[in-house]
Amino acid sequence: MDDQRLELTWRGIVLGGAITLVFTAANVYLGLKVGLTFASSIPAAVISMAVLRAFRNPTIIENNIVQTIASAAGTLSSIIFVLPGLVMIGWWAGFPYWDSFAICALGGTLGVMYSVPLRRALVTQSDLPYPEGVAAAEVLKVGSGSRGAPSTAVEENRRGLVALAVSSAASACYAVGVAARVFADTVAGYVRVGAGATGLGVGMSLALVGAGHLIGLSVGLAIFTGLVLAWGILTPLLTALHPAAGAPADVALSVWAHQVRFIGAGTIGIAALWALGRLVKPVAYGIASSLAAARRRAEAAGAGASAGDVPRTERDLPIGLVALISLACFVPLAVLLASFLHGTNLAPLTLPLVVGGVIYIVVAGFFVAAACGYMAGLIGSSNSPVSGLGILCVIGASLLVLAIARGTGHAGAPALIAYALFVTAVLLNVATISNDNLQDLKTGQLVDATPWRQQVALIIGVVFGSLVIPPILDLLAKAYGFGAGPHALPAPQATLISALAKGVIGGQIDWGLIGIGAFIGLAVIAVDEVLRATKRWQLPPLAVGLGIYLPAATTAGAVIGAVAGWAYNRAVARQPHTEAAKRMGVLVASGLIVGESLFGVFLAGLIVVSGKATPLAVVGDNFQPVAVPLAAAAFILTLALLYRWSARLAG
Repeated sequence: MDDQRLELTWRGIVLGGAITLVFTAANVYLGLKVGLTFASSIPAAVISMAVLRAFRNPTIIENNIVQTIASAAGTLSSIIFVLPGLVMIGWWAGFPYWDSFAICALGGTLGVMYSVPLRRALVTQSDLPYPEGVAAAEVLKVGSGSRGAPSTAVEENRRGLVALAVSSAASACYAVGVAARVFADTVAGYVRVGAGATGLGVGMSLALVGAGHLIGLSVGLAIFTGLVLAWGILTPLLTALHPAAGAPADVALSVWAHQVRFIGAGTIGIAALWALGRLVKPVAYGIASSLAAARRRAEAAGAGASAGDVPRTERDLPIGLVALISLACFVPLAVLLASFLHGTNLAPLTLPLVVGGVIYIVVAGFFVAAACGYMAGLIGSSNSPVSGLGILCVIGASLLVLAIARGTGHAGAPALIAYALFVTAVLLNVATISNDNLQDLKTGQLVDATPWRQQVALIIGVVFGSLVIPPILDLLAKAYGFGAGPHALPAPQATLISALAKGVIGGQIDWGLIGIGAFIGLAVIAVDEVLRATKRWQLPPLAVGLGIYLPAATTAGAVIGAVAGWAYNRAVARQPHTEAAKRMGVLVASGLIVGESLFGVFLAGLIVVSGKATPLAVVGDNFQPVAVPLAAAAFILTLALLYRWSARLAG
């Protein structure tokens, strides 16, 4: 085989599957804890290049396949935005393996199929920047020796792997200190403001800092704006309008949880609608361009042109096969929806609910896939408002099932809520995979990969992710639980989406609060448009909504990381190896996420086995006044040393 064509190999598939286990577990834990996930393409590429160098004739496009498999599988972890809601509303006691697997596999495969016809329009024939796809391609080019001397490439690749490993170890060690209760996990303070109350919490989590570094300064400052709105204006105002007795923390947190969060939901919803509205024209062009390209290929084939006339770097999966695979997904999808309804009080409505659910997933899924692919190209997979789309999807699903149930005179609110969440879970997988796929295909274009082989790798990644996500979710549910509780994982998006489904179907949603949030969102959109006109600044509306909606302890840590990442990039801009230092910074940030998240999964196993909520605790509550300054000192020192070391490592 020509080494330049050594691409979709068994060793690459096995390595991609192994990396999948690590980054999927990390993403599931991080998403449930803070409501954010991270792009795993770059760390996966670094690991791949380091490992495959031990084998004969590794190629850049083979390494690209490995990162494609790992990133596609890790992207499926966004199912945590919806699926835990079925446990939180009491419909599921855990995560049934095959049901959960089927949701991920079917939704993910449809996401891959829907994105295939969009590749030419949104990737090869588009000027969209695809920031994460371009960054991953640069890492692959440097590490594979396509720039500079091969020895230099090998050395940078080795240093990158060291940076990832050391920062992962440092983050895990810090997390051990938190688990031992030697370090406090949060610094918080709440005060009375006249008749009202407010406060702020900062989560001292290295994973949050890593996530903040990756999302960038613009998004970080937008989240900070949301924090100011939530805790500097809305919470003190609403607590003052309805004075309540009690500790400032109890009063402020209660108002934020029951009122301010729904304002944030309104802001997120209007921001998602605005993003979709801006995409109507380019998405319509992309779809039309893809269909025209398919017609031209069919005409060329009819005229006797062979497959060899199409360059290797332009060969997608045949559109007929794409249609066949898509149709093949619809039958098991219908069976999956019907099995969910079996034995419930909605069983008499199985046919209309299944037909409605399948049509909703198929039709809405195509538009969501196109929108997410475009947004990934515009602002990157990590910054795309997928959770905002999830809000719109669950409202649509809830209205659909409610209309079907009312049309038959049948009542069954709990089952309807659960079914709306179930349908939304499949649809969200279509969205998230499409969000990732076109980013990966951009990377492939830049390294001269073969599109159809990469599309096969995307399907393989979906299968790998679908296999490992259900047991990880089940373990975390048993160990920590979701939502409320001293040790529970907050699962913020799942909490919101479940509440919206309950509100729409039960008729109990406070549309007034949602409306206030929408008004705030419109104001932020106006400011963002003015700032974008300067071509220097922006204020992403969705990020502002997330700052209002997510817990302050979560978002404050991400803001710190965004500022720290910006300061680091400015500092290394003055040294000779600027780009290499920035790449090292990305790998250090990724390691901060991976180390803490993997330890969190390991700790979950200990909790389940031991039956203790804090199995590693070595001190009690009396030590906590000391644990706060100790944690703050260790937190700051660890970050300072890692960033300083990272800058030197690049040289």
